Formats: sequence, C-alpha cells, structure tokens
Amino acid sequence: MTIANTQELFAHELAEIYDAELQFVEGQQEMIQNATDESLKGAIQDHLEQTEQHAVNVERVFAELGQEARRETNAVAQRLVSEAQEGIQEAQSDALRDCVIVSAVIKVEHFEMGSYRSLVTGAHLMGQTEI
Repeated sequence: MTIANTQELFAHELAEIYDAELQFVEGQQEMIQNATDESLKGAIQDHLEQTEQHAVNVERVFAELGQEARRETNAVAQRLVSEAQEGIQEAQSDALRDCVIVSAVIKVEHFEMGSYRSLVTGAHLMGQTEI
C-alpha cells in the first residue's frame, strides 16, 4: 500500500488498530474460557469490555473522518494473539496457563498504549484535536 500523506497514514494506522482491537476481543474471550483463577477471569472480563469500547471509539473516529470503519490486518496483533493461544495450549498446569494469560494481557496492553499514542500524535499533526 502506498501512503502519500499524513491523512492516509493516519487512516491506515486507524484501520490496523481497529483490526487489532477486534482480534483482541476474540482472544480475550478465549482467555476467559481458559483461565482458572476467578479474579483473573474478572480482570479479563473488565479488560474485554474496555477493548470492545475501544473498537467503538475507533468506529467513531472513522465516522468523524467521513469514512466507513475498515480493518487492515495488524500482523503484530495477530502474532500476539497467536502466541497467547500457543502458550495456553502448551501450559502444563492451570497455574502456568493463568501466568501465560497474564503475560499475554500485559503485552497487549503495552501494544495498545503505543498504538494509540502514535494515533494521538498523528491527529495533532493533522490539526484534528477533536479526534
């Protein structure tokens, strides 16, 4: 994909984070099913609800830009989800599986923070203070 200006870069990154959030929704649903610690399940459920809201917020940004929400495959998110799935399957105990899940959630959270920081910077560079 050729990117010619800041607006195209912003839209591309927005489509990638939209894809990431939707991948993370599916991944967290799987984590809830595989977690054994009840407080961990509750924390993942809370984070899942936040992630669903993130996707809605991204849809609103697309609308603000006058565009339909669209997904572009986010390879990093895809790998984070895949890595978590592999770890969950390979864990030899419930406690270890819960540790794998916690690690995966932390990695996702840091990825999200960096991605949104980049989008906020891009929006400011374009003069889009409302976004």
